[in-house]
Amino acid sequence: MRNIITSIIAGALLIFISGCDSKPKWVSVFNGKNLDGWTVKVGGSPAGVNYKNTFVAEDGMLRVKYDEYETFSTEYGHIFYNKKLSHYRLRLEYRFNGSKVPGSMDFTYLNSGVMFHSQSAESMAVDQGFPVSIEAQFLACDDVATCDRTTMNIASPGTDVILSDGSTRTNHMTWTASPAHHMDEWVQVEIEVHGDQSVIHKINGEIVLSYKGGKIGGHLLPEGYPLAEGTVLKDGYIALQGESHPVDFRNIELMILPSDGE
Repeated sequence: MRNIITSIIAGALLIFISGCDSKPKWVSVFNGKNLDGWTVKVGGSPAGVNYKNTFVAEDGMLRVKYDEYETFSTEYGHIFYNKKLSHYRLRLEYRFNGSKVPGSMDFTYLNSGVMFHSQSAESMAVDQGFPVSIEAQFLACDDVATCDRTTMNIASPGTDVILSDGSTRTNHMTWTASPAHHMDEWVQVEIEVHGDQSVIHKINGEIVLSYKGGKIGGHLLPEGYPLAEGTVLKDGYIALQGESHPVDFRNIELMILPSDGE
């Protein structure tokens, strides 16, 4: 009898442990040594070509560097994680450094971000600068002047934003109230995405913006894009951005969430 009870308890414990193991966990998606699992796309070059070594793995970081650039034109760069995602949390740390490349536009100053619900790198045209996506934008400040910028804003290349009440915002930019940090400071950010139901932006663990999601349309939508305007985005790729100002990323982690029956 004692052996039967012991077996029952052991079995229950095993089931409990297995259940705990099935809970969503944070998983690192950048190995700190190379760009395995990621695909580079730089404006003017086909997917997979790391033009002038714009993206590098160095000192455990994924770095956007412009050491080989003399001038910048339209070489907007993105590095895509190779798996399509729908329900997940993505968190990472970023910091800016150095100076932007001569010739780049004013808006690229201390400017980067993470694109999500994005088209794939391979589906972009060679000369396409920005993927059709929603962007959680990263901005920073320097010591030159008082900073009135915010960070973790929304930019929407080829998309319109669907607000929590179901209404549509067609502005290319939607601003948070969260002040940008100094360029040399590491900032932890997170996006939590639930398909086409909700998106949450966080900075250092605090919610700074929430909305329903996005749909095809608006600014920078390429002519002939295969999805019709108004198509609601339910999934897509994530991509870290380089717009001409050096930026570092580290501790890039992903948690896959259940789909809530969708």
